[in-house]
Amino acid sequence: MRSKVLVSAVFLSSVVASPVFAQRGDEQQAPGERGSRNIKIMAHVPLGGPWNANDIDIEQELSRPYVYVSGRSFFGFHLINIKDLAKAYEMYRWKIENPELHRGVATAPAYLKINGRYFYAQSFQFQQGIDNDLGAVIFDVTGLPDTSKIKEVARIKEAPGGFHELFSYKHSNGSALLFTTGRGQANVYDISKTVAGDPKYGYVGGVPNPSGDDPRGRGPAGYHDWYVGYDPVTKQDRFFGAGGGGYYVYDVSDIANPKLLTSATGIAGMSGGHTFTPTPDGRYAVVESEYQYAPLRIMDLKPGYDGTVKTVSRPVGAWTARWQGLPHNHEVRWPYVFVAAYEDGMHVFNMMDPTNPYTVGFYDTYDGPVYINKPNPMEPRAMPGAGDVMNGSFGIDVRNADGLIVTNDMYTGFWALKMEGFDGWNGHQWGMPNQSSAQDWDNGPDGAPKVNKVS
Repeated sequence: MRSKVLVSAVFLSSVVASPVFAQRGDEQQAPGERGSRNIKIMAHVPLGGPWNANDIDIEQELSRPYVYVSGRSFFGFHLINIKDLAKAYEMYRWKIENPELHRGVATAPAYLKINGRYFYAQSFQFQQGIDNDLGAVIFDVTGLPDTSKIKEVARIKEAPGGFHELFSYKHSNGSALLFTTGRGQANVYDISKTVAGDPKYGYVGGVPNPSGDDPRGRGPAGYHDWYVGYDPVTKQDRFFGAGGGGYYVYDVSDIANPKLLTSATGIAGMSGGHTFTPTPDGRYAVVESEYQYAPLRIMDLKPGYDGTVKTVSRPVGAWTARWQGLPHNHEVRWPYVFVAAYEDGMHVFNMMDPTNPYTVGFYDTYDGPVYINKPNPMEPRAMPGAGDVMNGSFGIDVRNADGLIVTNDMYTGFWALKMEGFDGWNGHQWGMPNQSSAQDWDNGPDGAPKVNKVS
């Protein structure tokens, strides 16, 4: 056991963040030391106090300069207008009716485009009581910037406990799909059917978690987070799910019949999966298991695809902003990974060599102090004395057209940042498929055959 611990310590010390930039310590950084010189602040919009901001999603079309931020504590969302970054502002705020009667959180945001119309989905997790089976509320936001034209068009219900996460995906068959949290699986909804009033809310299938029951006695293990993308080599729509037991890759070309392709399980220090983000070609993946001191690991999935191993269990690399901290949600734009690192703010690392990732830029959005208690009485983890590192930069997104980086800090609000030399992203410029979390709603996935159905 001692030898295993020593090996792990040596391995991690060799692959964590480069010391080129000053990293945040337990004290607040001095003015001028909050970021690397290659990161420029483009906009900052405070959002009204702690825990008013959660996850984030930016529309990808430059003609629609809108950013959506979940309003965790007030059970709604913020809509930020960034048409003029120097004058960015909150143009609209929505909250659920009778918020005082609800207990829980507003969680993930997602936008979709169907037949020329734009939709926004806001998910919720409410505890026993009012709306405890509400998963998401869908809005038609086509009429922006006229906020009077924002219209609620559907609610996805019959989802006990709600949806913790959402991922919107343009399937190779032309469907605009929303992947959501479910019990023992990820649920999949065709949003064109949802907004048309389908009695099953547009439900078209589910992706199972093969690990069995949750070891904590909570029933069938499900997923916390996932990514969905198209592989032009195999012509497959692939689901990368992180949840109970670890990380699983499924072929979801036929939503009704998902097929397990490979997995990453039995990883030292990781009993379950939190987030699973592959590179554009699907070979490597950045994985997170959310607890303090845990770095982001980098897995090489090729041996699993090839069938040379039953499951991939050993990382080839790892990265963290600060060993006492916790890197959280992230976006891959090869070779860069953009990270919302909680108390350490926004970081960017380069994984061109997956065995030796290194920091290339950062900006500390969080004012501190570190290890504080949760101030939101509606948050289940807000217990007296329960200080932790889950404060600060929570969600992150990248606009591919111009390389704009957006993040939301749970205390300081919305930030828009630019990294010097990163003025946009297209995978083809890097010899990769042009695949990321940003969807081409008009044309479908890069490399996918064209279909008659347009959504």
